Amino acid sequence: MLAIRLDKQLEQELDLLAKTKGSNRSAIVREAIIRYLEDNEDLELARQALSEGGDTKSLRQLRTDLGLDN
Repeated sequence: MLAIRLDKQLEQELDLLAKTKGSNRSAIVREAIIRYLEDNEDLELARQALSEGGDTKSLRQLRTDLGLDN
């Protein structure tokens, strides 16, 4: 269980988003936290890969290697 305090404007925006998505506050906040944690995990993995100093490729070269620019 987690309790948080939101200012009135943020609470109203959250309610509007929940209504628009046909959801509720808890589901919207849960989804936002999950995305935030996943993004941070991806960022950490990217930092590790950069620190290991592996080979890098440009986006153009990667697209060519994957056959996306045929």
